[in-house]
Amino acid sequence: MDCKKVNKVFRVVGIKGSGNFCELGKEVPKLAQQFIARKDEIKNHCNTEIALFEPKRDAGHKTGHYYVGLIVNETLREVPFGMEYIEKAQDYVSTRGNINNLDSLHNHLLKWAEGQGYKRDLESYIIETYHPMVNGEEVEIYLPIYN
Repeated sequence: MDCKKVNKVFRVVGIKGSGNFCELGKEVPKLAQQFIARKDEIKNHCNTEIALFEPKRDAGHKTGHYYVGLIVNETLREVPFGMEYIEKAQDYVSTRGNINNLDSLHNHLLKWAEGQGYKRDLESYIIETYHPMVNGEEVEIYLPIYN
C-alpha cells in the first residue's frame, strides 16, 4: 500500500446524513444510492463519487454527520434542492486500494502517518473517493493533517 502526503482541493455537491459511527457502513451506501439517483440534476460533475465524514474524536463520540456526493469541476453557485456545495482545501495523507479492505487501508494509513510524524486534524472531514474498476471498486482515503 502506497501512502503519501498531498495538498488537495475537493469541490463537492452532496447530501448530508448523520448516524451512529458503528452504523455508517450500512447508512452511507443507502444515502449514496438515493443521491446517485439524482446525479443528473448536478451540473459540471466529473462522475467521481465522494463521501466526507466527521472524524470520531474519542470513545464517547457516538454519532457524527457525513456527506455523500459527487466531485464537481468548478465552484457552483446554485445546487439542486436538498443538496449542498462544499469546498475543502487541505493537506492530507492518502492511500488507495480495494474497497473490501477499507478498514485495513484506514489502519495502515493511520500507522504510516503517525510514523511520519504527521498530526491528524480532527476538526476536518475524512474524505473517501470511490473508483469503479474492472474487478470491483477502489477507494482512495484522505485523512486531514496539520501543516
